[in-house]
Amino acid sequence: MVGKLGVITLGMFAFGYALVPIYNAICEMTGINVLALAEREVPGARPALPANTQVDRTRSITVEFDVNARGPWQFKPAVRSLQVHPGELNTVMYEFQNVQNRTMAAQAIPSYAPKQSAAHFNKLECFCFNQYTLAPGEKKAWPVAFVIDPKLPKDVTTITLSYTFFEVGGKVPAAPEGHAPQVRAVPAVSLPGAV
Repeated sequence: MVGKLGVITLGMFAFGYALVPIYNAICEMTGINVLALAEREVPGARPALPANTQVDRTRSITVEFDVNARGPWQFKPAVRSLQVHPGELNTVMYEFQNVQNRTMAAQAIPSYAPKQSAAHFNKLECFCFNQYTLAPGEKKAWPVAFVIDPKLPKDVTTITLSYTFFEVGGKVPAAPEGHAPQVRAVPAVSLPGAV
C-alpha cells in the first residue's frame, strides 16, 4: 500500500512540474495566449500604442499664451507659443511668485481670441479652476492641459489664451474724488392689464 501511494505521489509531482511546458505548447498550437507570444518575440520592447485617430495632423494651430497680473506679483507662461494639432493633448506650465510681504489669495480668469475659439478650446486641467493662497515669496508652477476641438473652423490658425490673475478678497480701490456715481430714478410704468 505504501509503495502504491509513493508512486501516486511521485506521479502527481511529475505532472505538476510538466504543466508549464504542456500549457505553453497548447497555447502556441491554439494561439490562445497571443499577448505572451508577442512579448516573447521582442524581448524588452513595449507594445506600440494605437494611434489617436481624433488628432488632425493635416493642420497646425499656433496657440499664444498671454498673461496680465493685477497686483505686485510675477506671473508668466513657461513658453510664449506652441504649435499644436487639433485633437492632440497638450500641457503648458505657468509660473507664479508672490513677491509681496504678505499672504494673498488669487485666481486667474481666462479669455480667448478670436472669440469663436473659446467654444473649441477644452481645458482638462487648469489652475484657473481654483483659488490659491500663497505665502510671502512663495513660488508655484501650475499646468494647463488642453485639447483643441478638431471642429474648430479651418480659417482659425492662431488662438491667444490670455489669463488675468487678480487678488481675491483684496482691497477695492476707492472711486476718484469728485466723480461720485450719479443714480437716476426711473419712473414706474404701469402696463395695461397688470394688477
